[in-house]
Amino acid sequence: MIVRIPGVLSANEVSQLHKILETAEFVDGKLTAGWYAKKVVHDHQFPDNAARTIRDTVHTALYRNPLFQAAVHPKQIHSISVSRYNAGMADGRQADNALMKVGDNQWRSDVSFTVFLNDPNTYDGGELVIEGVDDERAYKLEAGMAIAYPSSTLYRVDPILKGMRLVATGWVQSWVRDPTKREILFELDTVRRSLLVQHGKTNEFDLLSKNIANLLRQWAE
Repeated sequence: MIVRIPGVLSANEVSQLHKILETAEFVDGKLTAGWYAKKVVHDHQFPDNAARTIRDTVHTALYRNPLFQAAVHPKQIHSISVSRYNAGMADGRQADNALMKVGDNQWRSDVSFTVFLNDPNTYDGGELVIEGVDDERAYKLEAGMAIAYPSSTLYRVDPILKGMRLVATGWVQSWVRDPTKREILFELDTVRRSLLVQHGKTNEFDLLSKNIANLLRQWAE
Protein backbone atom coordinates (compact mmCIF):
# COMPACT_ATOMS: atom_id res chain seq x y z
CA MET A 1 0.00 0.00 0.00
CA ILE A 2 1.33 3.39 -1.04
CA VAL A 3 -0.11 6.34 0.89
CA ARG A 4 0.28 10.05 0.15
CA ILE A 5 0.03 12.04 3.36
CA PRO A 6 -0.72 15.78 3.14
CA GLY A 7 0.29 18.34 5.75
CA VAL A 8 2.86 16.29 7.64
CA LEU A 9 4.90 19.48 8.08
CA SER A 10 3.22 22.86 8.39
CA ALA A 11 4.25 25.78 6.17
CA ASN A 12 5.98 27.35 9.19
CA GLU A 13 7.92 24.14 9.90
CA VAL A 14 9.02 23.91 6.26
CA SER A 15 10.18 27.53 6.41
CA GLN A 16 12.14 26.91 9.61
CA LEU A 17 13.85 23.86 8.12
CA HIS A 18 14.80 25.86 5.03
CA LYS A 19 16.58 28.39 7.25
CA ILE A 20 18.66 25.57 8.72
CA LEU A 21 19.39 24.06 5.31
CA GLU A 22 20.44 27.39 3.76
CA THR A 23 23.70 27.28 5.71
CA ALA A 24 24.05 23.50 5.76
CA GLU A 25 27.22 21.75 4.63
CA PHE A 26 26.17 18.62 2.80
CA VAL A 27 28.39 15.60 2.14
CA ASP A 28 28.43 13.02 -0.64
CA GLY A 29 25.52 10.61 -0.10
CA LYS A 30 27.80 7.67 -0.85
CA LEU A 31 29.51 8.26 2.51
CA THR A 32 26.34 7.38 4.41
CA ALA A 33 24.72 4.87 2.03
CA GLY A 34 24.79 1.11 2.56
CA TRP A 35 27.24 -1.00 0.55
CA TYR A 36 24.67 -1.85 -2.12
CA ALA A 37 23.21 1.66 -2.40
CA LYS A 38 26.66 3.22 -2.82
CA LYS A 39 26.62 1.95 -6.40
CA VAL A 40 23.45 3.85 -7.34
CA VAL A 41 23.13 6.82 -4.94
CA HIS A 42 24.06 10.23 -6.35
CA ASP A 43 22.95 12.92 -3.89
CA HIS A 44 24.19 15.11 -1.06
CA GLN A 45 23.21 14.40 2.54
CA PHE A 46 23.12 16.59 5.62
CA PRO A 47 25.49 14.84 8.11
CA ASP A 48 23.77 13.10 11.02
CA ASN A 49 25.61 15.11 13.66
CA ALA A 50 24.26 18.35 12.17
CA ALA A 51 20.71 17.25 11.36
CA ARG A 52 19.24 16.69 14.84
CA THR A 53 16.70 19.55 14.65
CA ILE A 54 15.40 18.43 11.26
CA ARG A 55 15.23 14.78 12.28
CA ASP A 56 13.39 15.66 15.48
CA THR A 57 10.91 17.89 13.61
CA VAL A 58 10.12 15.19 11.04
CA HIS A 59 9.96 12.47 13.71
CA THR A 60 7.49 14.45 15.82
CA ALA A 61 5.39 15.44 12.81
CA LEU A 62 4.98 11.83 11.66
CA TYR A 63 3.97 10.58 15.11
CA ARG A 64 1.30 13.27 15.46
CA ASN A 65 -0.19 12.69 11.98
CA PRO A 66 -3.34 10.51 12.22
CA LEU A 67 -3.18 9.29 8.62
CA PHE A 68 0.43 8.15 9.01
CA GLN A 69 -0.48 6.42 12.28
CA ALA A 70 -3.47 4.62 10.73
CA ALA A 71 -1.57 3.49 7.63
CA VAL A 72 1.78 2.57 9.16
CA HIS A 73 1.29 1.69 12.87
CA PRO A 74 4.81 2.87 13.69
CA LYS A 75 6.66 1.10 16.47
CA GLN A 76 9.96 2.82 15.71
CA ILE A 77 10.68 5.60 13.21
CA HIS A 78 14.39 5.49 12.50
CA SER A 79 17.32 6.38 10.24
CA ILE A 80 15.93 9.76 9.14
CA SER A 81 18.28 11.62 6.79
CA VAL A 82 18.09 14.82 4.75
CA SER A 83 19.14 14.76 1.10
CA ARG A 84 19.76 17.41 -1.54
CA TYR A 85 19.72 16.66 -5.26
CA ASN A 86 21.21 19.22 -7.62
CA ALA A 87 21.00 19.15 -11.41
CA GLY A 88 22.23 15.83 -12.79
CA MET A 89 21.84 13.95 -9.49
CA ALA A 90 19.62 10.89 -9.07
CA ASP A 91 19.26 7.62 -7.17
CA GLY A 92 19.36 4.49 -9.28
CA ARG A 93 17.04 1.50 -8.91
CA GLN A 94 17.41 -0.05 -5.47
CA ALA A 95 15.74 -1.89 -2.59
CA ASP A 96 16.11 -1.00 1.08
CA ASN A 97 17.99 -3.16 3.56
CA ALA A 98 15.73 -5.32 5.72
CA LEU A 99 17.59 -4.43 8.93
CA MET A 100 19.25 -1.13 9.84
CA LYS A 101 21.61 -0.53 12.73
CA VAL A 102 20.91 2.59 14.78
CA GLY A 103 23.33 3.00 17.66
CA ASP A 104 23.21 -0.20 19.69
CA ASN A 105 19.86 -1.21 18.22
CA GLN A 106 18.83 -2.87 14.99
CA TRP A 107 15.44 -2.13 13.47
CA ARG A 108 13.49 -3.63 10.59
CA SER A 109 12.53 -1.50 7.60
CA ASP A 110 8.86 -2.37 7.08
CA VAL A 111 7.82 0.99 5.65
CA SER A 112 9.89 3.59 3.80
CA PHE A 113 8.90 7.25 3.66
CA THR A 114 9.90 10.47 1.93
CA VAL A 115 8.94 13.90 3.25
CA PHE A 116 9.18 16.56 0.54
CA LEU A 117 10.79 19.79 1.75
CA ASN A 118 10.57 22.16 -1.22
CA ASP A 119 8.08 23.28 -3.85
CA PRO A 120 7.95 20.83 -6.80
CA ASN A 121 7.68 23.78 -9.18
CA THR A 122 11.22 24.85 -8.26
CA TYR A 123 12.86 21.85 -9.92
CA ASP A 124 12.41 19.72 -13.02
CA GLY A 125 12.72 15.93 -12.85
CA GLY A 126 13.50 14.28 -9.52
CA GLU A 127 10.38 12.12 -9.34
CA LEU A 128 10.33 9.29 -6.82
CA VAL A 129 9.44 6.24 -8.93
CA ILE A 130 8.05 3.19 -7.10
CA GLU A 131 7.76 -0.08 -9.01
CA GLY A 132 4.79 -2.42 -8.88
CA VAL A 133 4.48 -5.93 -10.28
CA ASP A 134 3.71 -4.78 -13.81
CA ASP A 135 3.94 -0.97 -13.70
CA GLU A 136 5.57 1.95 -11.95
CA ARG A 137 4.30 5.21 -10.50
CA ALA A 138 6.09 8.55 -10.17
CA TYR A 139 5.58 10.93 -7.24
CA LYS A 140 6.58 14.57 -6.83
CA LEU A 141 4.62 16.08 -3.96
CA GLU A 142 4.09 19.49 -2.40
CA ALA A 143 6.42 20.75 0.34
CA GLY A 144 5.34 19.31 3.69
CA MET A 145 3.68 16.24 2.17
CA ALA A 146 4.98 12.70 2.66
CA ILE A 147 4.66 9.38 0.92
CA ALA A 148 4.90 6.02 2.68
CA TYR A 149 5.34 2.69 0.92
CA PRO A 150 6.46 -0.88 1.73
CA SER A 151 10.24 -1.15 2.08
CA SER A 152 10.10 -4.38 0.09
CA THR A 153 9.54 -2.49 -3.17
CA LEU A 154 12.06 -1.36 -5.77
CA TYR A 155 12.32 2.38 -6.32
CA ARG A 156 14.51 5.10 -7.82
CA VAL A 157 14.77 8.89 -7.98
CA ASP A 158 14.87 10.22 -11.54
CA PRO A 159 17.62 12.72 -12.47
CA ILE A 160 17.19 16.38 -11.60
CA LEU A 161 17.06 18.32 -14.86
CA LYS A 162 16.99 21.81 -13.32
CA GLY A 163 16.84 23.28 -9.83
CA MET A 164 17.23 21.46 -6.50
CA ARG A 165 15.24 18.77 -4.69
CA LEU A 166 15.19 18.62 -0.87
CA VAL A 167 13.72 15.66 1.01
CA ALA A 168 13.85 13.89 4.34
CA THR A 169 13.76 10.11 4.14
CA GLY A 170 13.53 7.37 6.72
CA TRP A 171 12.12 4.01 7.69
CA VAL A 172 9.66 2.48 10.12
CA GLN A 173 9.52 -0.75 12.04
CA SER A 174 5.77 -1.26 12.25
CA TRP A 175 3.81 -2.96 14.98
CA VAL A 176 2.26 -4.90 12.07
CA ARG A 177 5.00 -6.41 9.91
CA ASP A 178 2.81 -7.76 7.08
CA PRO A 179 1.84 -5.04 4.55
CA THR A 180 -1.38 -6.89 3.63
CA LYS A 181 -2.49 -6.87 7.26
CA ARG A 182 -1.63 -3.17 7.57
CA GLU A 183 -3.80 -2.49 4.54
CA ILE A 184 -6.72 -4.45 6.01
CA LEU A 185 -6.50 -2.49 9.27
CA PHE A 186 -6.25 0.80 7.40
CA GLU A 187 -9.30 0.13 5.25
CA LEU A 188 -11.38 -1.08 8.20
CA ASP A 189 -10.42 2.04 10.15
CA THR A 190 -11.36 4.21 7.16
CA VAL A 191 -14.81 2.60 7.08
CA ARG A 192 -15.18 3.03 10.85
CA ARG A 193 -14.39 6.74 10.67
CA SER A 194 -16.84 7.20 7.81
CA LEU A 195 -19.59 5.46 9.77
CA LEU A 196 -18.96 7.73 12.75
CA VAL A 197 -19.20 10.85 10.62
CA GLN A 198 -22.36 9.74 8.83
CA HIS A 199 -24.30 8.02 11.63
CA GLY A 200 -22.57 8.72 14.92
CA LYS A 201 -21.64 6.02 17.44
CA THR A 202 -23.82 3.10 16.43
CA ASN A 203 -23.83 -0.62 17.22
CA GLU A 204 -22.10 -1.25 13.89
CA PHE A 205 -19.39 1.25 14.83
CA ASP A 206 -18.82 -0.49 18.15
CA LEU A 207 -18.61 -3.95 16.56
CA LEU A 208 -16.18 -2.70 13.93
CA SER A 209 -14.04 -1.00 16.60
CA LYS A 210 -13.94 -4.20 18.63
CA ASN A 211 -12.77 -6.26 15.69
CA ILE A 212 -10.15 -3.72 14.60
CA ALA A 213 -8.75 -3.81 18.13
CA ASN A 214 -8.81 -7.60 18.21
CA LEU A 215 -7.05 -7.88 14.85
CA LEU A 216 -4.39 -5.43 15.97
CA ARG A 217 -4.01 -7.35 19.24
CA GLN A 218 -3.53 -10.58 17.25
CA TRP A 219 -1.16 -9.16 14.61
CA ALA A 220 0.97 -6.70 16.58
CA GLU A 221 4.51 -7.80 17.43
